[in-house]
Amino acid sequence: MVKSLIGLLERIGAGASGFLEGAGDLVLLVLRTLGWSVRPPYRPRSVIQQMASVGVSSLPIVLITALFTGAVLALQTMTGFKRFNAQDLVGTIVALSICRELGPVLTGLIVAGRVGSGMAAELGTMKVTEQIDALETLATDPVNYLVVPRFLAGLIMLPVLTVLADVVGMGGGYAVSVFVLHANPTIYFRRSMDYLAFEDVYTGIVKAAAFGVIIAIVGCQRGFNASGGAEGVGRATTASVVLASMLILTANYFITAFFF
Repeated sequence: MVKSLIGLLERIGAGASGFLEGAGDLVLLVLRTLGWSVRPPYRPRSVIQQMASVGVSSLPIVLITALFTGAVLALQTMTGFKRFNAQDLVGTIVALSICRELGPVLTGLIVAGRVGSGMAAELGTMKVTEQIDALETLATDPVNYLVVPRFLAGLIMLPVLTVLADVVGMGGGYAVSVFVLHANPTIYFRRSMDYLAFEDVYTGIVKAAAFGVIIAIVGCQRGFNASGGAEGVGRATTASVVLASMLILTANYFITAFFF
């Protein structure tokens, strides 16, 4: 009994120690990245390459997800609002839901799964094959060379992807409401715009920028700490997706609570 209790306490202590160590590592990486972001040498070509990887490559899946999310949201809302004879408010609900929550959160989760895992796998492979050690030997800081371009790409491209997802998501809701459910197109459009304030859009953009930072930092941190060959790279990739998704959902709550 006593041995079991001691073993349990040891596992709890080891888990807490690992959590604090990981959190501290993330904070240090954020501070080093912010420091190198404003100091030379600047690497615009690497930033553009990462922006293409984060933004252009993710665009099709983000837009398809937004289109059908808006369509399903309109379908479900119209079905429910018929009970209250409030069908005219469907456009309002779709616009607010997409811009405030679904656009930035779904975009963040999709990019975390697609791009964050790729960052962890790429940097993890470089770590286990000692390419990152070689950079340090050549007096090149890995944070400046590898993390800063990914950090800036996430910070810039997530808001861009989110704005496009917002537009396409509202378009999907409009298409289903007007062409499938036969809503009045003029009333639908007017109600969508009448209640959509500027703060609804820019808070979504702020969320997206924060999610971009989370995805880049978590992916790079997990890649830098990969060990154990291909198996270790796989673990780092999986861990980056899980941790980034959890942090995105957590950050979404606190940013929403701050603004609203």
